[in-house]
Amino acid sequence: MNKQELAYRVADATGMARTEVLRTIDVLLDTITEALANGEEVRLVGFGNFVAGTRKASTGRNPRTGEPMDLAASVVPKFRVGRNLKDACNGLPNGSAAE
Repeated sequence: MNKQELAYRVADATGMARTEVLRTIDVLLDTITEALANGEEVRLVGFGNFVAGTRKASTGRNPRTGEPMDLAASVVPKFRVGRNLKDACNGLPNGSAAE
């Protein structure tokens, strides 16, 4: 599913105009991006958490030449899945644990 398809589904489910849904999705994504860039965590209870993690500097290899190269430390966005989303992907009712 891409952003356009997501907007169509949300528009159908809510009765909102597709253009308004697209604008809302863009604002949501921009807000999450800005929060992560500022080192904040975005928590969507039951869905998951967006966090900015750090990756240490390391030594890698150039795939063409095989020569070692230094990789700088960086900040990487991460997503930690929430229980409801995980359960839904495993075919379980929301919030229930497997037995």
